[in-house]
Amino acid sequence: MPLRHNLNRAGPSAPARAGRKFFSENWVRRLRREMDSGFSTVANFIGIRAVRRFTRGVSSPKQNVLIAAGLLLAVALWGGSNAGTKWLVMSWPPIWTGSVRLLCAGPLLWGLLQSGSWTASSRPLTPECKRQLWLRGGLTLAAYMIAFNSALQFTAASHVALCLGAAPVWALLWEEQPRWTPASARRYGAALLAAAGVAVLFWPALTSVRAPAAGKWTLLGDGLGLVSSLLWAAFSRQIRRLGANLSGAQTAAHTMWMAGVWLLPLAVVEIIFRGLTVHPAQIGVQAYCIVFGAVAPYAIWNSALQRWPASRVLLFNNLIPLSTMLWAHGFLGEPITPTFWTAMALIVTGVVLGQGDWMKIFGLPESV
Repeated sequence: MPLRHNLNRAGPSAPARAGRKFFSENWVRRLRREMDSGFSTVANFIGIRAVRRFTRGVSSPKQNVLIAAGLLLAVALWGGSNAGTKWLVMSWPPIWTGSVRLLCAGPLLWGLLQSGSWTASSRPLTPECKRQLWLRGGLTLAAYMIAFNSALQFTAASHVALCLGAAPVWALLWEEQPRWTPASARRYGAALLAAAGVAVLFWPALTSVRAPAAGKWTLLGDGLGLVSSLLWAAFSRQIRRLGANLSGAQTAAHTMWMAGVWLLPLAVVEIIFRGLTVHPAQIGVQAYCIVFGAVAPYAIWNSALQRWPASRVLLFNNLIPLSTMLWAHGFLGEPITPTFWTAMALIVTGVVLGQGDWMKIFGLPESV
């Protein structure tokens, strides 16, 4: 009796426990295989593995052509995403739109990273790293998303994209204090050109006489576009700091969903006061913006950065305002403003001047 009592208290027998452990581990492995298979299918669908396949084992000139073609595709996808966001925020609350997009894109990108579909390696997150991701990456990206989506409600999508195009110049100014050197003079000259381009964008709204109310709202949109440009430069700076401990893809994935969580309470408040109507067309455009506006272009961009210098890849950023303008004009009927081309010329010139590797071009160090 005492022996039987002790056996009953001991619980299931050793074979039973082993069986449970086997089936539990088997179920976990099977679930992991199914998830990996699903993420691999998504990776093939959006072209992550296609980029690696087409740029592997080819001659250097042909590889450069394929990389450039991939970057042009990414630019086209981003332009479509900007125009799609413009269309969405005309009927959906802007913070809600951004929150849902980030909450979906972040886990998708993280899942692709975990499944091995990404070339970057995943590193464990320390408590301090998580805190920095929440406060530096996620919070800054959330603030940017509010400014960007709100700007699209009041001004042309091409104007907002042009303001974002000047972000690398603002980042250069933050990185370096003014000095009496040719390099510093070049960078601050680039900043003046970019600022002149932004001023050209603002000018019609500032001098609006016939429709002062419309000009006032356009001015607000352009102002929010400039704020989003500054916030994007700040976010890029934070990402660079976080990149010392994490891979670029891992940092992007975590900051996306964390920013979505930051925005979620404000999104709920928006829905309570503004309401929300959902149609299949809106769901389709939002899905496009998630997959082809966040995940796929980042995959192409990350692949290009592994094969080309960053300065060469970043030059393709200058084409995003043009791509956005073409998408918005073709699908939304958004007029091309008279100041667009002048502003684009000034901003692109400023960015190229600020980011160009002039020491290689002229063969002399700029500090001389």
